[in-house]
Amino acid sequence: MDGNLGIQKEVIKDAYFVSRKAGEKPGELEITGSSSPVIVGFPGSRSPEDWFPEDSKANPFGKTKIDLEKFPSLRRIGNGVPATVNRGFMARFERILQKSGQTIRNEVAKAADEKKQIIFTGHSSGGPIAIYATVWSLEEHRKSKKKETPPVFCLTFGSPLTTDHIFGHAIRREGWSDNFVHFVTKLDIIPRVLLAPAPSTGELLKEVASFIDPDREPDSIGDLTSFFVNVRKHASCVANHAACALTGSKNTLFDTMSKFIKLSPYRPCGKYVFCTETGASVVLENPDAVLQLLFYSLQNKPKTELQKIAVASLRAHWAYEDALDKSLATPIVVCLDNLRELPLSSDRAALIDLNLCASARLCLRAAGESEKKKLDNLEKIKAKKDDIEKALGKLEEYRTARRDDVGYYDAFKLYEKTEDLKANVVRLELAAIWDEIIEMIRQEELPEKFEAEETWVKLGTRFRRLVEPIDIANYYRHSRQDTGGPYMKKGSRPSRYKYTQGWREHAEQLENGSCGESCFWAEVEELNLAFADNKLSNEQTASNKQTALKLAEKLEDWHGKGEVEEDAFLKETTLAKWCQTLPNNYEAKYRIQGLIVSQKES
Repeated sequence: MDGNLGIQKEVIKDAYFVSRKAGEKPGELEITGSSSPVIVGFPGSRSPEDWFPEDSKANPFGKTKIDLEKFPSLRRIGNGVPATVNRGFMARFERILQKSGQTIRNEVAKAADEKKQIIFTGHSSGGPIAIYATVWSLEEHRKSKKKETPPVFCLTFGSPLTTDHIFGHAIRREGWSDNFVHFVTKLDIIPRVLLAPAPSTGELLKEVASFIDPDREPDSIGDLTSFFVNVRKHASCVANHAACALTGSKNTLFDTMSKFIKLSPYRPCGKYVFCTETGASVVLENPDAVLQLLFYSLQNKPKTELQKIAVASLRAHWAYEDALDKSLATPIVVCLDNLRELPLSSDRAALIDLNLCASARLCLRAAGESEKKKLDNLEKIKAKKDDIEKALGKLEEYRTARRDDVGYYDAFKLYEKTEDLKANVVRLELAAIWDEIIEMIRQEELPEKFEAEETWVKLGTRFRRLVEPIDIANYYRHSRQDTGGPYMKKGSRPSRYKYTQGWREHAEQLENGSCGESCFWAEVEELNLAFADNKLSNEQTASNKQTALKLAEKLEDWHGKGEVEEDAFLKETTLAKWCQTLPNNYEAKYRIQGLIVSQKES
């Protein structure tokens, strides 16, 4: 198993013992600093109130948006939608961070200095805390802009799902997925428990802790069975919904049920190791496939009493020591990498033990097909890269051959020459290609890492700086602001520019919205219209004055960095003409005139 997970068997066992020891000390970290690697165990909680700290009817899954101040990467880059996590577990992590944050930083720094790996681990409800701590450390490392590989690794055992698909998307985009390994036994109910809402599971979570005693018998077998059936029912809904999305099929019955049954937002993230009863291990990373396996492996075999499997599902949560002993001692490791080729029938014991019936295998194959489709789409996009670069080259030639004193933006806005018509054709061709790319990203039809690839970040920036100015020129040449409002108004600016701007800001860790060097012309146009309006109130005039100054400051910054071309400051441009209309007591006027003067002198 060592080669499949990138971690030694002995370390996995040590991590489990540390995670269990941490669970005995609520609120305290368990650190083994003398070993290599260093292992930090995070405590969980057996109290339902810590899982669902608020009104469970109003928020049945205890979800909350991630704090982007602490976790800036956990969002979609293009539209900025943040990931969702469990509020109760995140609150516990934040309390631990407030109390022991510096200790965690010191341990990570010490491990890096000593060339050691550091493992964050948690059993049961300690698992989500270890996950959040690992991502927090990875974020800290990213902010430091250090080039060496971060030494942080996460191992969980029987951890509930507490992160949504955007969380997983971000982890895979950043290349952090291999830093997370989760061990799950076939019957353990806890990894599935948050697929069901709080009102139906909260009270019965109290039963889980008592089953640490292997001889414990439930107080009410009926309630326990009902708990088990309810979790499995909700897991079925989530898995079926995901399967329909994968295959593109519509299930009328499920659509009707989904109006009455709320679906859990939580999804798997990272690499999963399913420990079977035979001792074999099944390793899986595809999140869609993991979700299906979490559901199907929980099904009871024919003639198995439901009450017995319900009791076994709680006992399994405390039986990871035996499960790990069997799995780590057995050389049988099944890595489900090529899911598309998974046979619909197989005599492999590990797959049979996980209840992989024909329906389950079809779902896993659909997950594999979806992954393959993303890779195929990536190849299609790569095939258009040369066309994109040739088209951008034509626009650069057009920019170089501009009219004297007018510049790129205004030459296109005037639209007086044949070259302007040709440039417009190229503009439309490029817009079509990039709109296709952005739509694929929206539909999650490209690999997650695409938006973080340096080649595409740079190409997207080049595209944005060349094409958006003439898109804006076209917008105002046709007076579209009269019907559609300002270009920068929500819904007017095309996503192809918002997404590519976001890529650069994320890659270079810049403030959101700071890379407006390609769209400043829209601000100039709107300010030009505003200052021409003689009916403005004193308050509006003061606001426009401040906006003009901010624009002037940004132009100075972009000009100094070479991010705005020199032709923007020629004397006959829209910018220069608007600048001349500003009152002499406006600081913005002198700042922009300084740029225009420097251009004349050069």
